[in-house]
Amino acid sequence: MSIGLTRHLGRTGVRVTPLTLGTMNFGRYAEEKESLEIIGAALDAGITVVDTADVYGHGSSEEIVGKAIRHRRDDVFLATKFHGQVGDNPQHAGNSRRWIVRAVENSLRRLGTDHLDLYQVHRPDEHTDLLETLRTLDDLIRQGKVRYYGTSVFPAHQKVEAHWLAEKHGLTAPHTEQVPYSLLVRGVEREVFPTARKYGEGVLSYGPLAAGWLSGTYRLGGEQPRSARAELIPGRFDISLAHNRRKLAAADALAGLAEDNGLTLPELAVAFALNHPAVSSVIIGPRTHAHLEAYLKAATVELSPEILDAVDEIVQPGTQFLERDTGRDTPSLLPAALRR
Repeated sequence: MSIGLTRHLGRTGVRVTPLTLGTMNFGRYAEEKESLEIIGAALDAGITVVDTADVYGHGSSEEIVGKAIRHRRDDVFLATKFHGQVGDNPQHAGNSRRWIVRAVENSLRRLGTDHLDLYQVHRPDEHTDLLETLRTLDDLIRQGKVRYYGTSVFPAHQKVEAHWLAEKHGLTAPHTEQVPYSLLVRGVEREVFPTARKYGEGVLSYGPLAAGWLSGTYRLGGEQPRSARAELIPGRFDISLAHNRRKLAAADALAGLAEDNGLTLPELAVAFALNHPAVSSVIIGPRTHAHLEAYLKAATVELSPEILDAVDEIVQPGTQFLERDTGRDTPSLLPAALRR
């Protein structure tokens, strides 16, 4: 199965496929041989965007991606990210000029390329002046090492600040934003999506299955689904906890809605994320060929206004069940001393 129609990535003029291949699992949960095969199958199916990060497997994901696209580089819109700590040295992290100029060289080497199509700030850094980060990324564009740059999980006010600083200092402004977005994680509809559209940013959304909550295994009356993530972060997945029971009820109702319309819940979930006009491409993270085929099929599903209205009745627009579902910890809320 292949995907055909492409979309513009914000104001860049670049056309991207509605699905982006996310590679967080490669080098971590999937072996190299299988990872290479999945990347090849995704490219053969028509996906043109591949997203990775230096922190995924502490560089191993980038190395696998580099091997997979070695003879197909010109056909791939290649995106990676910096910010998270790579290795044991705490200085190998953050959004400072010192780290960025080293991180980009490391990523280019691992990916086996002389330029990145998209370089993304993986998370905000409260300890680094945002202007320092923007100046460094602007320099990388002028040097030809980076074509475009973007941010990831930036709140709306920091996005506005970034564009204001860029305009004030004559710098290139961010081109993209990467955020979690799904049937159960709709907080970005309030401010982030409108802000991204105002500044012409393309949006790469991730987590269409809400970290497994929309896989179809979370049902009322069912047993606790098991997964590596659930074991690692039980607070976000334990269905016995009060703050997860509302999410469980919503996931169950959405599964029923999908069944009533001849869809699987993952198909409904992916189609929903693709439907928002702010979204340029949805990042998928298949660990197997079967996962990839299911995602490709889901990308062809079109949802009627009636189904979308029913979704809104189950999960109201802008709903955020859990703060951590935003993909980051909010500095103004933690630690508790900041609120008291």
